[in-house]
Amino acid sequence: MFTVPSPCVPSVVDVSTPFSLLLPVYRGDRADYLARAFQSTVHEQTVRPSEVVVVQDGQIGPELASALERAESSSPVPVRRLRLKHNVGLAQALQCGLSACSHEVVARMDADDISLPHRFAVQLPLIEAGADLVGAGMREFGETTPSGGLLRIPPTDPGQIASEARLRSPFNHPTVVYRRSAVLQAGGYRELPLLEDYWLFTRMIESGSVVANVPEPLVLYRVDAGSYQRRGGVRLLRSELGLQRRLHREGFTSSGQMLRNVAVRGGYRVIPVGLRTSLYRNRFTTSAGEAGSSVDREVGMGTAVPPRPVRHERSGA
Repeated sequence: MFTVPSPCVPSVVDVSTPFSLLLPVYRGDRADYLARAFQSTVHEQTVRPSEVVVVQDGQIGPELASALERAESSSPVPVRRLRLKHNVGLAQALQCGLSACSHEVVARMDADDISLPHRFAVQLPLIEAGADLVGAGMREFGETTPSGGLLRIPPTDPGQIASEARLRSPFNHPTVVYRRSAVLQAGGYRELPLLEDYWLFTRMIESGSVVANVPEPLVLYRVDAGSYQRRGGVRLLRSELGLQRRLHREGFTSSGQMLRNVAVRGGYRVIPVGLRTSLYRNRFTTSAGEAGSSVDREVGMGTAVPPRPVRHERSGA
């Protein structure tokens, strides 16, 4: 058994497990955001990854290419860049990246988020204690978030994680650290636009993976004015209905749960964006209040964020 650290109390531990950092990049990412993500997740960590595997998903522009080259040349740990000739989307990019990782333990990171310095010092001990998948809380930040940001705190009890997974993803994908063997045993990342991570986590739970969440927000998650808009629409509704059929066919949800999810989650995809935003924030987030003012100064909450191309948009709730 293992003990989940208390929120907001960084763990000071001797972590010896080598691990890979898996970082996908594509043409829609911003060079300055990538530089900050790399700095926070490699240079500033009290427990650094043993290597960074960057998956370049298709062709990228010169500014982003220069940012990648600077990150690679200044990195204190080895960086391996996997260049995919064509843009294949997030699921396939991550699956290719997993094959390129040298280590059994893999940590996920997106190219526009920020990891707090003690992130891996908190998560890695849970992996060493026997967990196969460890997530954490997140703090949303951006031009549309309240002062201090919004907290997305995941369930921590294993039973609650499994129960909540029948309705929504119990893990914040950009925060997870996992064992590659457990991911591959569950079938790895499979194509399902914007919901590939949720589908993977349900299969890991069903296959018997030991799962855990740290309630403390260890990642700052960047949102923009279009984030809640992208959680709806016809394309995501199709993915949602496809996911619900798969979860039921795989025996993860009952017929009643599938019907509930189609009504609740499907309805969520088609309601007006203003109502969707309000419902999401009221149901899944907590205001961080003024406690996050130092975070606001660090990341520059007033910075405008351009729309992101479809291929690597964030996963839906």
